[in-house]
Amino acid sequence: MFLKKLILANVFLAASITGSYACDISARVSIVGNEFPAIQTVGAGAQECSGAEVKTNLTADHQKINVAGMQGTPAEFTVVINNNSVLTTMLNEDLVRPLDDLVAKHGQSLMPNQLITIDGKVMAVAFMANAAHLIYRSDVLEKIGVAPPKTYEELLKAAQMIREQGIMENPVGGAYMAGWNLATEFINMYFGYGGKLYKPGSAELSIQNDQGVDTLNMLKALSQYMNPDFLTHDSNATNAEFRANNVALMNMWGSRAATMVEVDGVSQEVKDGFAIAGPMTVGSGDTSAATLWWDGFSIAKNISDAEAEASFIAMVHAIRPEMITDETEVQAVWLIDGYKPTAAAMGVFDAAGRKTEPYPSLPQQPLLHSALGNELSDFMQGNETAEQALADITAAYVTAAKEKGLLN
Repeated sequence: MFLKKLILANVFLAASITGSYACDISARVSIVGNEFPAIQTVGAGAQECSGAEVKTNLTADHQKINVAGMQGTPAEFTVVINNNSVLTTMLNEDLVRPLDDLVAKHGQSLMPNQLITIDGKVMAVAFMANAAHLIYRSDVLEKIGVAPPKTYEELLKAAQMIREQGIMENPVGGAYMAGWNLATEFINMYFGYGGKLYKPGSAELSIQNDQGVDTLNMLKALSQYMNPDFLTHDSNATNAEFRANNVALMNMWGSRAATMVEVDGVSQEVKDGFAIAGPMTVGSGDTSAATLWWDGFSIAKNISDAEAEASFIAMVHAIRPEMITDETEVQAVWLIDGYKPTAAAMGVFDAAGRKTEPYPSLPQQPLLHSALGNELSDFMQGNETAEQALADITAAYVTAAKEKGLLN
């Protein structure tokens, strides 16, 4: 609910803060994060600062290097670009510091709802909202005579028609790469079926149920209309399939929507047919088969106070109100004073405006995400039943949670 209020409250505010926001720093800044356009813009904004070097390591493999890069003394990275999920991992490993003193000293341009507070302390600053939602080819759907699907069941019917009519062999796309991506798709779909990940007030997992089975069966059904190599497809590979005129229907991050067809080599047919809609539902439910996310930054714990201050100054400069321009405003649903929503933001707004669960920021959530990512591939390849897959996920999670002291 906090995230939904954060999105809806911030994005309609008019710009009210002015100033030069000069950025002069006196200690190193090293940023690790994802690589999509909005994050690249933020990284470039931090590099505008003078006085000391600002390095960025923006990569799709950021989750493979950010923890190790924050554990040293001093930490290799002074800033981590994070989100609901990454922040929880950082907190569990005690790798980021409270920001209250830096907010008080250098955060005058920040709005209160940008401050992500854990146990009464500011641990991150949010600068954009995100959610996965439907991206589709309007021209292809017109050819088969169907409206944009509002449910995954409707999407499957449309995919079958597209294949049967010889328009595309594998018309469905999705970031189903084994690991983090596939785990995220499971959680999205499970929430759509009305599932609860844990027993109330507990870290005890609760996915061995009808909703869990239905979730796996729907993921498997969708994969039958995907590229046979779907378990290797992250967001970049899935977007490439769409741009190459191989995909007509896909669940994709809103942060990718504005630049989906704005690259060299995309045909005019794909550009003209590109369209956006909100998240779909599933199983006759009214909850989006999606999750709401925020993206922001935290500052490393294992660095000097001078490096922490320089890092905070650089990041606040990168997300100052003046960074919203005609070019950057379409890159994200910015949680920055002065942002006005664009057409490319409609999918995220739709998710925020209806029944959509925030991605859980719970101590045990990274353990579940890892267990899902490690255990789902066998089921998706037809090597085990849904029930066995859910049992394997639960066993892996329980082992990890006991090691961390989250379960007895």
